[in-house]
Amino acid sequence: MNDNSTPYHAADYDCDVVKTIPFYHQLHTEAIDLVRTVRPGVTAWLDTGCGTGYLVEQALPVFPGTRFFLADPSAGMLERAGARLSGFPTERLHFLAPLRSEELVGAVGETPQVISAIQSHHYGGEDARRRATRVCHQLLEPGGIYVTFENFRPATLKGVETALERWLSFQRTAGRSSEAVEKHRLRFDRNYFPITVAEHLELLRNTGFSTVEVFWLSQMQVGFYAIK
Repeated sequence: MNDNSTPYHAADYDCDVVKTIPFYHQLHTEAIDLVRTVRPGVTAWLDTGCGTGYLVEQALPVFPGTRFFLADPSAGMLERAGARLSGFPTERLHFLAPLRSEELVGAVGETPQVISAIQSHHYGGEDARRRATRVCHQLLEPGGIYVTFENFRPATLKGVETALERWLSFQRTAGRSSEAVEKHRLRFDRNYFPITVAEHLELLRNTGFSTVEVFWLSQMQVGFYAIK
């Protein structure tokens, strides 16, 4: 039985996710570069849905004056993140109890200037995504930036079919078995719940963010940033 919402056990996540999500490491590179441009002096950064801590591991050397708060619904993921980041100064790392984004009010202890949610919020349905986005807006400092990547739904049925076939082809080429690829196809709209880019933008605007932009898109993954 899995210990998180992804198709992998936490112990296997780092190995398997790169065979599943095209440009997985690039998502994190883009998020870090964006923050370096918009909030280079960030002192408090909340990474919700932090998984095994890869984003924070990459960001720590780039932002030497930043304290990072890591949250994830999975205790197994947080344990893996703790092991990954064990070589960094403990005063720069704050691991929160296993919590979903919508449960984070009052849990952080500081007002972050940056909140990131990388491949996390699409696991909830419409209401859960709305609540998670609302809480991230609430927690963020005025002028702060929210950075999120999610799987998205193309705007047409043919677009969905084409994008899914390209995604599954990537996984086959990366070495995943036919059985694993088919299981992943069946997760669409069952284990994760993608919405269109237009719906994402509308959600962020309706939540109250003053600036809302797409800054990265490839295959079925999209990155947004929103400034409070």
